[in-house]
Amino acid sequence: MFSELVQAGMQAGRYLGQSMRLMVGLPEYDTYVAHHEKTHPDLPMMSYEEFFRERQEARYGGAGKRGGCC
Repeated sequence: MFSELVQAGMQAGRYLGQSMRLMVGLPEYDTYVAHHEKTHPDLPMMSYEEFFRERQEARYGGAGKRGGCC
């Protein structure tokens, strides 16, 4: 019983940490790598720099997109 509560608390902490990083715009490269290796092993994986750039463009808009407040 106690160990289940501890595990639930740890899981909640991981979710909270991930949510906080996403709110301030820090992408989860490790999560991307784990997902990619598990579900898309036959496809090329983005480098950290490519991943970071893609996440920035998705959040703020890339070339030719009108995003943000201005």
